[in-house]
Amino acid sequence: MEEPEIIVGLDIGTTKIACIVGRINEYGKVEIIGMGRSESLGVRSGVVSNINLTVESIERAVSIATEKSGVEIGEVVVGIAGQHIRSLQHRGILTRKSKDIDEVIEQKDIDNLVEDMHQLVMNPGEEIIHVLPQEYIVDNDHGIKDPIGHSGIRLEANFHIITGKVNAAKNIYKSVSKANLEVHELVLEPLASSEAVLNEEEKEAGVVLVDIGGGTTDIAVFQDGIIRHTAVIPFGGNIITDDIAAGCSILRKHAEQLKIKFGSALGSDSMENQIVCIPGFSGREPKEISVRNLANIIQARTEEIVEQIIYEIKSSGYEKRLIAGIVLTGGGAMLKNLTQLVEYLSGLETRIGYPNEHLGKANTDDLGSPMYATGIGLVLKGHELNLKRQKREKPKRSLIRSGSKDKQGLFDRLISKGQSFFDDDDI
Repeated sequence: MEEPEIIVGLDIGTTKIACIVGRINEYGKVEIIGMGRSESLGVRSGVVSNINLTVESIERAVSIATEKSGVEIGEVVVGIAGQHIRSLQHRGILTRKSKDIDEVIEQKDIDNLVEDMHQLVMNPGEEIIHVLPQEYIVDNDHGIKDPIGHSGIRLEANFHIITGKVNAAKNIYKSVSKANLEVHELVLEPLASSEAVLNEEEKEAGVVLVDIGGGTTDIAVFQDGIIRHTAVIPFGGNIITDDIAAGCSILRKHAEQLKIKFGSALGSDSMENQIVCIPGFSGREPKEISVRNLANIIQARTEEIVEQIIYEIKSSGYEKRLIAGIVLTGGGAMLKNLTQLVEYLSGLETRIGYPNEHLGKANTDDLGSPMYATGIGLVLKGHELNLKRQKREKPKRSLIRSGSKDKQGLFDRLISKGQSFFDDDDI
């Protein structure tokens, strides 16, 4: 048997950079061979702002992953996010050539249609990141999910097109290249996260993925198994930390610790008389902070983020068709009582999305946490893209196993002799 292909996902986030080395086992699960994590120093709101600092962070994460996995890392599947991401709907049309009419629709026809979409003229400074087919129409026959095998002349498709700023993508490529790596594929982060935490039933029923990172909150709406809407909100867990630091007049590192250990998205759920002590500056008296006040600060900002999420859900036009509700993932999803607050404000059933379902048994490093959903999703996306490439490049079946010229020539000569034999006037 062939060894499973090793895929490396590189999640360049606002607070952390995670490098995950994995492969897909025979059961379709991700086996993590090694993982490296480092603090992200050059990224703001999901966008690379300082290339040199980002390179250093990438190199640290990759070095740790290399040491743990024993794999020399060369190519990586990288995530992209940020406020610059936007999406649009577009319809593509392909009229098949007369010589192809007698043949059924093949993958090459779909590839040609997708390639046409990549030629669309974007606004200055923007480029297309993904072209995602939604549903197909063959000779006015609507609602076809997979047109391969259908017979028809006119092939149409509705596409969900995701675009981003050219400079943002270039900075990612530069950072990865300077770290002596090559970008195998650039993938929108909410698409990667959805691969890790959503199942096909949820996508079919209608679901909203909400990935709450440090600098951004990424949203993807699925319905009838198709992606319908994507958006990136420029707020995440870091803005909550900043509010705590400002509201309690403490250092940011202490604010982050308070949020993780004692934070809650519901002020009413916290005990009014519970007090937490924070070390004072330069020998000064410790600072006392009420847990109830802490939760009130967190709730105020969290409600603002949730309202933005609800706005995007309404903008998608699928608000009334989301049977599976909302799935929260990312590091920010681990905030206590967040699911209750989201359910209360949105009226939709909400759960936390863990990537455990796609992980093999022998994995360590607490990779089942929502904060690693994007990284694991990038490995899954890399595997999916590899399978599609292999399908396209698969050679057509030949009568002759060997591709040598001598054997091909022999085959041609035998055919030629057979033809001359049957053309003989004596027969």
